[in-house]
Amino acid sequence: MSDNSYKFDISNTQDGYGAIDIVTNFYTPQVIAEKRVPTDETFRDQVRMEEHHRKGMTQEQYIEKMDRAGIERSLLIATRCGDRRMSTSTEIPYEYVYEACKAYPHRYSGLAGIDPLRGIAGLKELDKAVQEYGFVGAHLYPHWFGQSPDAAIYYPYYARCAELGIPIMMQVGHCLVYRSDNRLATVARPMALDRIAIDFPELTIIGIHLGYPWTEEMISVATKHRNVFMCGDAYAPKHWGASAVHFANTYGQDKFLFGTDWWVIDPERAMEEIHEFDMRPASKRKLLRDNAIKVFKLPE
Repeated sequence: MSDNSYKFDISNTQDGYGAIDIVTNFYTPQVIAEKRVPTDETFRDQVRMEEHHRKGMTQEQYIEKMDRAGIERSLLIATRCGDRRMSTSTEIPYEYVYEACKAYPHRYSGLAGIDPLRGIAGLKELDKAVQEYGFVGAHLYPHWFGQSPDAAIYYPYYARCAELGIPIMMQVGHCLVYRSDNRLATVARPMALDRIAIDFPELTIIGIHLGYPWTEEMISVATKHRNVFMCGDAYAPKHWGASAVHFANTYGQDKFLFGTDWWVIDPERAMEEIHEFDMRPASKRKLLRDNAIKVFKLPE
């Protein structure tokens, strides 16, 4: 099907604009069949994932879900989870995400997963993802590499992201047991972003997964630094907590972005719950759309 067949219909939205989901895992039937997903059935049970979602969705099926939710664009992550030499590690090739974005440029944009163990080769791959594939940002899971976000091993990638003019998002907060045979330690607290923001004032940094259970700490870092943002993903909006919703609605309205971490949170559920918030219209629009456009330099 052509991209024109799946263009977003703004008339179906509640507020007259489409949302942008900045944290979307690219879990198609092919990706699942190739065992490129870093979680097992125990984790999926823990997050109460619906059975029919576990088989993955085609690009077209997911766009239809986005339409029902009122989401115009999703940022797809070409995730890199751990040392390639370890059997428990997985990755989604950049090319998989690139092909989806090329097929549906009005609905998808790509994020380049970071593996700091790849050295110069990884930096060159990041260059290609941005300069040739059109990816709009980078993504890092520190716990898969066992070192805090402010460790030296990541710094060449932060510098390259700053040079390329792209933001980098990373999970800060605790990590669950994603698979029973590989229990990862929690290594990333939001305060680790404080040092990175000081060392790289040109770099845009997004702390994803709310920083939970250190949400207040995440808010404090985002408030301190003009180049630090936070995202309310991986937790259903009704569980974000009063302080996070207040931040997004008031003094942090320019610093908070929307995400789902699909397939952890269903976008239809997430949007329904956000619509239940008593938010100022301008703040809600920034949360759902405008901040993402600004941070990732997306088309209006």
